[in-house]
Amino acid sequence: MALIVHKYGGTSMGSTERIRNVAKRVAKWVRAGHQLVVVPSAMSGDTNRLLGLAKEISERPSPRELDMIASTGEQVSVGLLSIALQAEGLEAVSYAGWQVPVKTDSSFTKARIESIDDARVRADLAAGKVVVVTGFQGVDPEGHITTLGRGGSDTSAVAIAAAMKAAECLIYTDVDGVYTTDPRVVPDARRLKSISFEEMLEMASLGSKVLQIRSVEFAGKYRVPLRVLSSFTPWDIPLDEEASSGTLISFEEDEKMEQAVVSGIAFTRDEAKITVVGVPDTPGIAYQILGKVAEANIDIDVIIQNVSHDGKTDFSFTVNRNDYARTLELLEAKVVPALGAQKVVGDPKICKVSIVGIGMRSHSGIASTMFRCLAEENINIQMITTSEIKTSVVLDEKYMELAVRALHKAFGLEEPRG
Repeated sequence: MALIVHKYGGTSMGSTERIRNVAKRVAKWVRAGHQLVVVPSAMSGDTNRLLGLAKEISERPSPRELDMIASTGEQVSVGLLSIALQAEGLEAVSYAGWQVPVKTDSSFTKARIESIDDARVRADLAAGKVVVVTGFQGVDPEGHITTLGRGGSDTSAVAIAAAMKAAECLIYTDVDGVYTTDPRVVPDARRLKSISFEEMLEMASLGSKVLQIRSVEFAGKYRVPLRVLSSFTPWDIPLDEEASSGTLISFEEDEKMEQAVVSGIAFTRDEAKITVVGVPDTPGIAYQILGKVAEANIDIDVIIQNVSHDGKTDFSFTVNRNDYARTLELLEAKVVPALGAQKVVGDPKICKVSIVGIGMRSHSGIASTMFRCLAEENINIQMITTSEIKTSVVLDEKYMELAVRALHKAFGLEEPRG
């Protein structure tokens, strides 16, 4: 008998009918002899609705109160799913994150999990119960409810699987696995049977929406077997068929090294570029600019410092588009006067497109193929960043889909692999 963690996304929990189907699927696994911990998201649309109410009252609501509000969506889900499981004849019990407890730091709306006390959950499993735990949330050292940020239910599920040394963590979504790129942009995109943790981490960090990046980090760090599969397959398909479907996120990298050079194309529209113009070209200038941004808990992505002219340089970087206005305001208030910079300019209409593949380590000329492909489509590159297994470019947002389609074809990602 294996301990398995199931995670269900908001679309999978989108109605009472779908919740009943989730319960039937979970019951199938339990009746096959497995212990189940289930981590559901809020019902689709609930979190946006709840946060929208807060924004109607205040343009800048307190992050602590936002967490208090947003956490209620998952509490509704676990209660409904537990009732549905009980209707299937199973013993089930639901817990909010603070009841487990899932302990986090105090970074409201972006909290990080520090530890999980699994004693209560293990006792319930030993008593033959299905345990349903809220995703996305926990409790800080002062007892305040915290949330982990968008997509945090994936992280909750993987963290629980890691803490309890689960045999596997199954992430049920509205897609049937990880694709070479978004099929909505490239209809010929192909589902991958497996992908390495390293590749998946890059794909998640670069804009792939299938898994939240911190969940992949957790899975890789604690070696949690992870599988992405669809919750919209019939709940009563044979267990063996279901357990081998979707995309396996694998530790087996060596065999892949000499196979696919590029495994996928990731992209994100959620980027904005900011340039601090005319700053002194002196040691420590990057810290003086980015240190202030980091102190405001704003994540920075691509960074470029341009060539010096007359002791001055321009310093450019990208942030999430949601942080764009706040970053401009911070730089104009604190950085420009302190450094004597000329001005701050920005562009909120950019995108980032990336090629990812573990085989890039052992093959040359991959970046040049990417750049040639974009040049042939007359697409200008604004910024470039690379690692061993990825190359990313920042482009004008209007060229994003064209770039993704062209690169997908250039690297032959629509072709089946043996």
